[in-house]
Amino acid sequence: MPNLLTANLSSIPILMYHQIETAPPKGAVFRSLCVSPGDFARQMALLDLLGYRGLSMSALMPYLMGKQTGKVVGLTFDDGYLNNLTNALPVLTRHGFSSTCYAVSQQLGKTNEWDRKVGIAQTPLMNASHLRQWLAGGQEVGAHTRHHVRLTQTDMATCMKEITLCKSELEQMTDSPVRHFCYPYGDYTADHIAMARAAGFDSVTTTQRSRCQAQEDTMQLPRIPVVRSTSLLMLWLKVATRYEDRRRA
Repeated sequence: MPNLLTANLSSIPILMYHQIETAPPKGAVFRSLCVSPGDFARQMALLDLLGYRGLSMSALMPYLMGKQTGKVVGLTFDDGYLNNLTNALPVLTRHGFSSTCYAVSQQLGKTNEWDRKVGIAQTPLMNASHLRQWLAGGQEVGAHTRHHVRLTQTDMATCMKEITLCKSELEQMTDSPVRHFCYPYGDYTADHIAMARAAGFDSVTTTQRSRCQAQEDTMQLPRIPVVRSTSLLMLWLKVATRYEDRRRA
Protein backbone atom coordinates (compact mmCIF):
# COMPACT_ATOMS: atom_id res chain seq x y z
CA MET A 1 0.00 0.00 0.00
CA PRO A 2 1.29 3.52 -0.75
CA ASN A 3 2.23 5.83 2.09
CA LEU A 4 -0.22 8.70 1.67
CA LEU A 5 0.08 12.25 2.92
CA THR A 6 -3.53 12.49 4.03
CA ALA A 7 -3.43 15.37 6.46
CA ASN A 8 -1.54 18.27 4.84
CA LEU A 9 -4.09 21.03 4.36
CA SER A 10 -2.02 23.34 2.14
CA SER A 11 0.00 22.87 -1.03
CA ILE A 12 3.67 22.44 -0.11
CA PRO A 13 6.36 23.14 -2.73
CA ILE A 14 9.58 21.14 -2.98
CA LEU A 15 12.14 22.98 -5.11
CA MET A 16 14.54 21.02 -7.33
CA TYR A 17 18.00 22.45 -8.02
CA HIS A 18 21.08 20.95 -9.65
CA GLN A 19 24.18 23.13 -9.95
CA ILE A 20 24.65 26.48 -8.21
CA GLU A 21 27.22 27.86 -10.61
CA THR A 22 27.65 30.31 -13.47
CA ALA A 23 26.18 28.73 -16.60
CA PRO A 24 28.50 27.50 -19.36
CA PRO A 25 28.56 29.42 -22.68
CA LYS A 26 25.39 29.73 -24.74
CA GLY A 27 24.70 26.56 -26.70
CA ALA A 28 26.07 24.24 -24.01
CA VAL A 29 23.93 21.18 -23.31
CA PHE A 30 21.56 21.60 -20.35
CA ARG A 31 23.06 24.94 -19.28
CA SER A 32 19.58 25.63 -17.87
CA LEU A 33 20.41 23.37 -14.90
CA CYS A 34 22.98 25.91 -13.67
CA VAL A 35 21.52 28.58 -11.37
CA SER A 36 24.07 31.32 -10.75
CA PRO A 37 25.22 31.92 -7.16
CA GLY A 38 23.82 35.45 -7.31
CA ASP A 39 20.42 34.28 -8.52
CA PHE A 40 20.33 31.54 -5.89
CA ALA A 41 21.13 34.08 -3.16
CA ARG A 42 18.33 36.34 -4.36
CA GLN A 43 15.89 33.42 -4.53
CA MET A 44 16.59 32.37 -0.95
CA ALA A 45 16.33 35.99 0.19
CA LEU A 46 12.93 36.24 -1.51
CA LEU A 47 11.65 33.09 0.18
CA ASP A 48 12.86 34.45 3.51
CA LEU A 49 11.25 37.83 2.86
CA LEU A 50 7.95 36.14 1.99
CA GLY A 51 8.04 34.27 5.29
CA TYR A 52 8.95 30.81 3.99
CA ARG A 53 11.28 28.43 5.84
CA GLY A 54 13.50 26.37 3.58
CA LEU A 55 13.64 22.79 4.88
CA SER A 56 15.35 19.48 4.19
CA MET A 57 13.16 16.50 3.43
CA SER A 58 13.44 15.18 6.99
CA ALA A 59 12.43 18.55 8.41
CA LEU A 60 9.64 18.87 5.85
CA MET A 61 8.02 15.50 6.54
CA PRO A 62 6.01 16.60 9.63
CA TYR A 63 4.47 19.37 7.52
CA LEU A 64 3.70 17.01 4.66
CA MET A 65 2.07 14.63 7.14
CA GLY A 66 0.00 17.40 8.72
CA LYS A 67 1.69 17.05 12.12
CA GLN A 68 2.99 20.62 11.87
CA THR A 69 1.72 23.67 10.03
CA GLY A 70 3.59 26.66 8.69
CA LYS A 71 4.85 28.45 5.61
CA VAL A 72 7.51 26.02 4.40
CA VAL A 73 9.26 24.96 1.21
CA GLY A 74 11.41 21.89 0.63
CA LEU A 75 14.88 22.49 -0.83
CA THR A 76 16.57 19.70 -2.79
CA PHE A 77 19.75 19.43 -4.88
CA ASP A 78 20.26 16.54 -7.30
CA ASP A 79 23.59 14.78 -7.95
CA GLY A 80 25.85 16.18 -5.21
CA TYR A 81 27.85 18.85 -7.04
CA LEU A 82 30.74 20.43 -5.16
CA ASN A 83 29.36 23.86 -6.07
CA ASN A 84 26.36 23.10 -3.85
CA LEU A 85 28.78 23.11 -0.91
CA THR A 86 30.83 26.12 -1.98
CA ASN A 87 28.07 28.34 -3.39
CA ALA A 88 24.77 27.22 -1.83
CA LEU A 89 25.72 26.32 1.74
CA PRO A 90 26.79 29.85 2.80
CA VAL A 91 23.47 31.23 1.53
CA LEU A 92 21.44 28.51 3.24
CA THR A 93 23.32 29.13 6.48
CA ARG A 94 22.71 32.87 6.28
CA HIS A 95 18.95 32.33 6.13
CA GLY A 96 18.82 29.44 8.59
CA PHE A 97 17.55 27.09 5.87
CA SER A 98 18.18 23.35 5.57
CA SER A 99 18.11 21.23 2.43
CA THR A 100 18.66 17.72 1.09
CA CYS A 101 21.38 16.91 -1.43
CA TYR A 102 20.88 13.61 -3.27
CA ALA A 103 24.34 12.04 -3.78
CA VAL A 104 25.50 9.27 -6.13
CA SER A 105 27.47 7.02 -3.80
CA GLN A 106 29.96 5.48 -6.25
CA GLN A 107 30.68 8.80 -7.95
CA LEU A 108 31.76 10.75 -4.86
CA GLY A 109 34.84 12.84 -5.57
CA LYS A 110 34.48 12.24 -9.33
CA THR A 111 32.38 14.04 -11.93
CA ASN A 112 28.92 13.68 -13.50
CA GLU A 113 30.16 10.93 -15.81
CA TRP A 114 26.60 9.79 -16.60
CA ASP A 115 26.20 13.04 -18.58
CA ARG A 116 29.32 12.63 -20.70
CA LYS A 117 27.63 10.78 -23.56
CA VAL A 118 25.15 13.62 -24.13
CA GLY A 119 27.83 16.29 -24.09
CA ILE A 120 27.20 17.90 -20.71
CA ALA A 121 30.34 19.47 -19.22
CA GLN A 122 32.03 17.47 -16.47
CA THR A 123 31.79 19.12 -13.04
CA PRO A 124 33.31 18.01 -9.72
CA LEU A 125 31.08 16.18 -7.27
CA MET A 126 31.43 16.26 -3.49
CA ASN A 127 33.54 13.54 -1.88
CA ALA A 128 32.82 11.92 1.48
CA SER A 129 34.64 14.66 3.37
CA HIS A 130 32.63 17.32 1.56
CA LEU A 131 29.39 15.52 2.42
CA ARG A 132 30.38 15.53 6.08
CA GLN A 133 30.99 19.29 5.81
CA TRP A 134 27.54 19.62 4.24
CA LEU A 135 26.03 17.74 7.18
CA ALA A 136 28.01 19.80 9.69
CA GLY A 137 26.49 22.88 8.05
CA GLY A 138 23.02 21.74 9.04
CA GLN A 139 22.11 20.13 5.72
CA GLU A 140 21.05 16.60 4.81
CA VAL A 141 22.33 13.90 2.45
CA GLY A 142 19.89 11.81 0.42
CA ALA A 143 20.44 8.90 -1.99
CA HIS A 144 20.43 9.04 -5.82
CA THR A 145 21.58 5.48 -6.67
CA ARG A 146 25.17 4.25 -6.83
CA HIS A 147 25.92 5.26 -10.44
CA HIS A 148 23.03 7.54 -11.50
CA VAL A 149 21.45 4.78 -13.56
CA ARG A 150 18.24 5.04 -15.54
CA LEU A 151 16.22 2.54 -13.53
CA THR A 152 13.73 1.77 -16.28
CA GLN A 153 16.59 0.63 -18.53
CA THR A 154 18.35 -1.46 -15.87
CA ASP A 155 17.63 -5.06 -14.82
CA MET A 156 15.75 -5.52 -11.56
CA ALA A 157 18.62 -7.12 -9.62
CA THR A 158 20.92 -4.22 -10.45
CA CYS A 159 18.19 -1.70 -9.61
CA MET A 160 17.84 -3.25 -6.17
CA LYS A 161 21.57 -2.90 -5.56
CA GLU A 162 21.63 0.66 -6.91
CA ILE A 163 18.87 1.70 -4.50
CA THR A 164 19.71 -0.25 -1.35
CA LEU A 165 23.52 -0.13 -1.47
CA CYS A 166 23.49 3.60 -2.21
CA LYS A 167 21.75 4.11 1.12
CA SER A 168 24.13 1.92 3.12
CA GLU A 169 27.26 3.26 1.40
CA LEU A 170 26.34 6.87 2.06
CA GLU A 171 25.44 6.08 5.66
CA GLN A 172 28.80 4.40 6.19
CA MET A 173 30.74 7.26 4.57
CA THR A 174 28.93 10.03 6.44
CA ASP A 175 28.09 8.23 9.70
CA SER A 176 24.61 9.69 9.34
CA PRO A 177 21.22 8.16 8.44
CA VAL A 178 20.07 8.50 4.83
CA ARG A 179 16.27 8.56 4.84
CA HIS A 180 15.35 10.05 1.48
CA PHE A 181 15.80 8.98 -2.14
CA CYS A 182 15.42 10.55 -5.58
CA TYR A 183 14.78 8.67 -8.83
CA PRO A 184 17.52 9.56 -11.38
CA TYR A 185 16.06 11.21 -14.48
CA GLY A 186 12.65 10.92 -12.82
CA ASP A 187 12.31 7.45 -14.39
CA TYR A 188 10.72 4.67 -12.34
CA THR A 189 8.02 1.99 -12.25
CA ALA A 190 5.92 0.36 -9.54
CA ASP A 191 8.76 -2.11 -8.99
CA HIS A 192 11.17 0.70 -8.15
CA ILE A 193 8.66 2.23 -5.76
CA ALA A 194 8.50 -1.11 -3.96
CA MET A 195 12.30 -1.29 -3.83
CA ALA A 196 12.60 2.19 -2.33
CA ARG A 197 9.98 1.35 0.26
CA ALA A 198 11.69 -1.95 1.12
CA ALA A 199 15.03 -0.14 1.48
CA GLY A 200 13.49 1.90 4.29
CA PHE A 201 13.34 5.35 2.75
CA ASP A 202 10.89 7.80 4.32
CA SER A 203 10.31 9.65 1.04
CA VAL A 204 11.22 9.62 -2.62
CA THR A 205 11.12 12.64 -4.92
CA THR A 206 10.45 12.69 -8.65
CA THR A 207 10.63 15.15 -11.55
CA GLN A 208 6.81 15.28 -11.71
CA ARG A 209 5.89 18.96 -11.64
CA SER A 210 3.50 20.15 -8.93
CA ARG A 211 3.37 21.25 -5.33
CA CYS A 212 2.65 18.45 -2.86
CA GLN A 213 -1.05 18.02 -2.19
CA ALA A 214 -3.10 15.89 0.19
CA GLN A 215 -3.14 12.20 -0.78
CA GLU A 216 0.41 12.29 -2.20
CA ASP A 217 2.32 9.04 -2.04
CA THR A 218 5.53 9.65 -0.10
CA MET A 219 7.31 7.36 -2.57
CA GLN A 220 6.37 9.65 -5.50
CA LEU A 221 6.61 13.25 -4.32
CA PRO A 222 6.42 15.92 -7.04
CA ARG A 223 8.82 18.85 -7.20
CA ILE A 224 9.20 22.28 -8.76
CA PRO A 225 12.18 22.83 -11.09
CA VAL A 226 14.27 25.95 -10.63
CA VAL A 227 16.49 26.67 -13.62
CA ARG A 228 18.83 29.36 -14.95
CA SER A 229 15.98 31.43 -16.42
CA THR A 230 13.71 31.29 -13.35
CA SER A 231 13.07 34.92 -12.39
CA LEU A 232 12.03 36.03 -8.91
CA LEU A 233 8.49 36.63 -10.16
CA MET A 234 8.42 33.16 -11.69
CA LEU A 235 9.73 31.64 -8.46
CA TRP A 236 6.89 33.29 -6.56
CA LEU A 237 4.36 31.97 -9.11
CA LYS A 238 5.81 28.46 -8.79
CA VAL A 239 5.76 28.47 -4.98
CA ALA A 240 2.66 30.46 -4.08
CA THR A 241 0.17 29.79 -6.89
CA ARG A 242 -1.22 26.87 -8.91
CA TYR A 243 1.24 27.58 -11.74
CA GLU A 244 3.12 24.27 -11.26
CA ASP A 245 0.08 22.29 -10.15
CA ARG A 246 -1.45 22.82 -13.59
CA ARG A 247 1.66 21.30 -15.20
CA ARG A 248 1.17 17.98 -13.52
CA ALA A 249 1.16 15.18 -16.09
